Amino acid sequence: MSAPPTGTPTPPVAGDERLVHRSPARRLMGRPELGSVVGAIAVFVFFAIVADNFLQASSLSTVLYASSTIGIMAVPVALLMIGGEFDLSTGVMVTSSALISSMFSYQMTANVWVGVGVSLLVTLAIGFFNGFLLTRTKLPSFIITLGTFLMLTGLNLGFTKLISGTVSTKSIGDMEGFSSARALFASHLSLGDVDLQVTIVWWLALVALATWVLLRTRVGNWIFAVGGGADAARAVGVPVNRTKIGLYMAVAFAAWVSGQHLLFSYDVVQSGEGVGNEFLYIIAAVIGGCLMTGGYGSAIGSAVGAFIFGMTSKGIVYAQWNPDWFKFFLGGMLLLATLLNAWVRKRAEASK
Repeated sequence: MSAPPTGTPTPPVAGDERLVHRSPARRLMGRPELGSVVGAIAVFVFFAIVADNFLQASSLSTVLYASSTIGIMAVPVALLMIGGEFDLSTGVMVTSSALISSMFSYQMTANVWVGVGVSLLVTLAIGFFNGFLLTRTKLPSFIITLGTFLMLTGLNLGFTKLISGTVSTKSIGDMEGFSSARALFASHLSLGDVDLQVTIVWWLALVALATWVLLRTRVGNWIFAVGGGADAARAVGVPVNRTKIGLYMAVAFAAWVSGQHLLFSYDVVQSGEGVGNEFLYIIAAVIGGCLMTGGYGSAIGSAVGAFIFGMTSKGIVYAQWNPDWFKFFLGGMLLLATLLNAWVRKRAEASK
């Protein structure tokens, strides 16, 4: 058989998906957050119809604020889930961060920024502890972080009552540095006649940073690889232990940000706050397209999931419904979003 004429292009090897052109529709179907975006549009249209004042600028700013308080934590929780792990201590870790800042500043009669700095170091140490214990013991993250959750719950209450004599911290509103710290963590931004909380800026910045890390850096490849299979990732040189520890410390950093917002918004902190919020962060990540098994998801999806949470929590109020039904709607959305995400993913895999 004669050789092909000079200049004739060699046909691509069949089955090499890197050489297969995918249409924009197929690429869109492959996005993890597609199902949550569809769900968010449906929820927005629904409450725009049933609640007369839902579309007012002030109402939407309230929805964004509620979304940001969940979304700040949902972003690193989503990255952790993509990496194949969970953290059940996130809710009380937020409270721990606020308590450390408040009590250290008050007891040491120091500038509140000293307490903020100490809180950052301690909170990051908690995240490192979770990640280090996970990688050294090989125990499930569910067990390790459940233990951390219980320990932090007890420490929050025990130390607060020991130092303050009550279940809440003392006021630090008149201490040096309080106003500047509030400006960073709990201020308002005015856009025309609308006031927006600075947490919205923190939230969007974290989403942008996490998206860049996932899609444009080697660390993002490591996160997906670890979530897809730790042994296989380790075999090709991925630093699995460092990646997991780093993810837990990222969760701790977001908990510190949320804790400082809690403290500088209300001046005092109740030691029992935060219990149960860890499930809201996980729900936002799952609604946003993260798989419980790891290796799949996006930071943008977690933001959309948090936005759905904010719309639902405030939309029920604006529609003048009984707020006792909120958990029912939240559970229903979780199931529907999970089913929709699974359907979208199957369609995307079938279209490859």
